[in-house]
Amino acid sequence: MAAVHLRIGDLVWGKLGRYPPWPGKVVSPPKDLKKPRGKKCHFVKFFGTEDHAWIKVEQLKPYHAHKEEMIKINKGKRFQQAVDAVEDYLKKAKGKEQNSDSKAESKGKKASNKPLKILDEDDEDLSALKDPSEKPVKDDPHFHHFLLSQSEKPASSMEPISKRLKIIEEVTGSTSIQAADSTAINGSITPTDKRIGFLGLGLMGSGIVSNLLKMGHVVTVWNRTAEKCDLFIQEGARLGRTPAEVASMCDITFSCVSDPKAARDLVMGPSGVLQGIRPGKCYVEMSTVDPETITELSQVITSRGGRFLEAPVSGSQQVSNDGMLVILAAGDRTVYEDCSSCFQAMGKTSFFLGEAGNAAKMMLILNMVQGSFMATIAEGLTLAQATGQSQQTFLDILCQGQMASTFVDQKCQNILQGNFKPDYYLKHIQKDLRLAISMGDMANHPTPMAAAANEVYKRAKALDQSDNDISAVYRAYIH
Repeated sequence: MAAVHLRIGDLVWGKLGRYPPWPGKVVSPPKDLKKPRGKKCHFVKFFGTEDHAWIKVEQLKPYHAHKEEMIKINKGKRFQQAVDAVEDYLKKAKGKEQNSDSKAESKGKKASNKPLKILDEDDEDLSALKDPSEKPVKDDPHFHHFLLSQSEKPASSMEPISKRLKIIEEVTGSTSIQAADSTAINGSITPTDKRIGFLGLGLMGSGIVSNLLKMGHVVTVWNRTAEKCDLFIQEGARLGRTPAEVASMCDITFSCVSDPKAARDLVMGPSGVLQGIRPGKCYVEMSTVDPETITELSQVITSRGGRFLEAPVSGSQQVSNDGMLVILAAGDRTVYEDCSSCFQAMGKTSFFLGEAGNAAKMMLILNMVQGSFMATIAEGLTLAQATGQSQQTFLDILCQGQMASTFVDQKCQNILQGNFKPDYYLKHIQKDLRLAISMGDMANHPTPMAAAANEVYKRAKALDQSDNDISAVYRAYIH
C-alpha cells in the first residue's frame, strides 16, 4: 500500500501481517506508549474488534477512497460488521456536526477555522494532535496496556496490540513475552498458502485439525491408529503414510502426542519426521513435554537445516473443538509468524516466550497448578460428604465466590453426575505433575503441593482411572 499523510481521527484501511485490510481510525496512543524506533507508522484502533496496533504507513489507505475495492475482496461476517460499525460512526459524527452547526448559527458565532496539523510520519508526540473531545485510548475499557522496558525494545513492536496483548522485556534481559489475540478478525482468517502437516489425532489434535480445515488450510494428516484419519479425509484432509512422508510433503508439520517418549519416537524413530526434514522445513511440537525433550528435538531438527518451534496448548477437548485454545510458543520466531493463520484457527490467544524450552516450562507450571487445584476440589467435595454437608450446596457456594469459574462448575457437575468421560486424560495431568516436580528438583525449588497432588493421581491411576477425565481423581478419595 502507498504511504499517505494522515491526522488524528482519519478513517483508514489498515493491513496487519497476514490479516486482510481492516477498517480503523487513527488515534493517539497512550502517553507512555512510544512509537517503535525506526518505523514510520500510525496508531490505529480497528472497528468491530477490540484491537489497536501500530501500522506502517505503507500499510494504510484512506477509508472512503478504497471502500468499494475493499468490500469486493472481503466477504467475512466479522468484516461486514466492522464496515457497519464504521458507517454507524459516520452517521453519528455527521449528526453531531449538524447539531453543532445549528447551535453556532443560532448564537451568531462563526465556526472555528483552526487548521488541523498534518501528522508527521516521524512525529513521536502524537498526543499533542489529539482531539480534546475524544476519549483517550488508554481509558478505553477494552484496551489492555502493554509494557516496554526502558532498556530495550522487542523486535516485535510492530505487532498487534489486542485485547490480551502484552509485550514485556524485563530489564534483566530475560524472555520477551508476547500475546497476539488470534480471534481479532475471526471469520476473516486468510489461511496460509503453506502446506500443513499434522501428526496425532487425539483429544486435542482432532479439534485442532478440524478447525484448520474449516478455515481453509491444506492439511495432510497422520495418526498411529490410521482409522482416526478417515473422518478428516472426508472433510478434505490428505493422508500421509508415515511421519517422514508428511514432513517431506509439507512446509510446516505440527505434532501433538501424549508424552516425551512418543514425541521423541515420532521424530527420531523408524520413518520418523527427521527423515523428511530438509532445509527450510518447519516442525512445530505441540505436545506437553519436558524442556529437555524440547531441547533435544530442536537440536536434531535444526541439524538437518529445519526450523523448530514448540507450541504446547492450554485447554481441553471441548476448548480445542471450539478453537479457543491458548497457545504457548517458543523457538524460531519466524516459524511462529508463519504459523499465524494456523494459530488463529485453533486458538483464541497465542504467546511467544522466547527460546525453545520456555513454553514447555510454562505449560508444566500451568498444568501443575490445574492438577493440584482439581485434586483440592475433589478433596473438598469428599470432605463435605464425610461431614454431612451437601456436595451440591458446596458447589453452589463455591460458584458464587472468588473461585467461581467454568472449569470448577463443569468438573464438579461431572463428579456429582458420575460422568468422567475424558475432556483431558487423568494419566496426562499426572504425567505433567511428575514432569513439573522433576523440573522443580532441577531448579532446587520445592513443590510440596504438586507432590501431594501427584500421589493422589497415582492412586487414581491404580484404581484404573487413567483414561478417564482428570475429575476422576475424586475416586481416589472414595475408595
